[in-house]
Amino acid sequence: MRPIFTGRHAGIHSRALSFNMYGMPTSSADQKIIRLLRIRVTDKPGYLGKIATRLGELGANIGEITIVAQGIDFLLREISVQLDDDQHLHAVVGGLTQLDGVELDSVIDPVEQVHEGGKIAVRSRIPLTSISEMRKIYTPGVAQICKLIEKEPALSKRFTAISNTVAVVTNGTAILGLGHIGPVAGMPVMEGKSVLFEQLVGLSAVPILIDSTDVEHLVSTVKGIAPTFGAIQLEDIAAPECFEIEERLQKELAIPVLHDDQHATAIVVLAALLTIADRLKIALAGERVGLLGLGAAGFGIARLLQSFGVRAIIGADLREDAMQRLESAGGKRANLAGLMAEADVVVATTGAPGLIKPEMVRAGQVILALSNPDPEIAPEVALASGARFAADGRTINNALAFPGLFRGALRAGASRFTDRMKLAAAQAIASQTRAADIVPSILDREVHQAVAAAVASAWTP
Repeated sequence: MRPIFTGRHAGIHSRALSFNMYGMPTSSADQKIIRLLRIRVTDKPGYLGKIATRLGELGANIGEITIVAQGIDFLLREISVQLDDDQHLHAVVGGLTQLDGVELDSVIDPVEQVHEGGKIAVRSRIPLTSISEMRKIYTPGVAQICKLIEKEPALSKRFTAISNTVAVVTNGTAILGLGHIGPVAGMPVMEGKSVLFEQLVGLSAVPILIDSTDVEHLVSTVKGIAPTFGAIQLEDIAAPECFEIEERLQKELAIPVLHDDQHATAIVVLAALLTIADRLKIALAGERVGLLGLGAAGFGIARLLQSFGVRAIIGADLREDAMQRLESAGGKRANLAGLMAEADVVVATTGAPGLIKPEMVRAGQVILALSNPDPEIAPEVALASGARFAADGRTINNALAFPGLFRGALRAGASRFTDRMKLAAAQAIASQTRAADIVPSILDREVHQAVAAAVASAWTP
């Protein structure tokens, strides 16, 4: 689904996280699956065509086709196919085995394949090819550096990896759409975050799994390991505990701490709204913004919009503690109908497909229905009902924000993340957005460098 302005379409290059009413990303379980079919096929004209025709008849969407091996009279081909589900896969496999001259060698799950052995590793930056090098890297030479840091602890930033290393901490209570599955099951997500840190901004990130839901235990554990790291990213920790954990750690540590699900998501939402406001020629600060869902993401968005200058924040959530939290922060509570009637801009992170009915849409509204795979209202339906702009969840991805945020904070030697730094990140993302989009591509390295530079410049002790 593309974001849609009235009368125009804007292409989107990034994929999004979306969040339910409690701040947890929603599941994409009903999305299609990709499999690699490794097929031994007779090396004669027409056989590949037979396979392609059969796959089409079976409803498989063909992707890349490669030759992985060759024999005297056969080719071993690998064909990527997109399928509905495992039942569809079974039907495709059965259909292929009926073809003469075709033998199915194996079915490969490329997602499992890329995760085998894990996605990250700790590697030395320094080559070790001689005893002389070892004596400098390790004993006895390393004692010289230890004594320097003992006398002047700040030298650790120069002579160790601490200032280039981020802890990615989770207790596994809000992992993607899977919910509370525990920290070990959440490790693939933490590894993925670590890959993004390294590939996009050159930071080393280390997953830290804490098997506890006790706030005191989480806080004390992170404090205990903090000397190893230049910054702490809290990840996939459920609301409301996430709020207290982040607040306490930032007060008690002298390094930046950020709960990604709150703040990085809020930054990208604000960046998108800045772009939308610019194109629609509206003043975002003067709009009445309604937030459906006040979990980690929704409340983070509310706080950042207030810091930007939005004076009228309206919120709706099923949980009373979430509503009280918004009111304590200066927002106004409402129910669904009241919010839709009053808000000029609606941002929905509820995880409830179809929650916004067509008749609720007010003429001229801006609607970001961010839940995946099914939004609170389809953009086309919102537009047909009178919205001036509508987009779904695939436009917003917090990976646009967090790599540059941490790179910038560490570059500046910041002790915490400030609202000024977050606003600078949002403005940097908006400034890097091309005319056809409302957010840039996640894989555009220049975007992350721009965010890092803006965040570093915005830091003031």
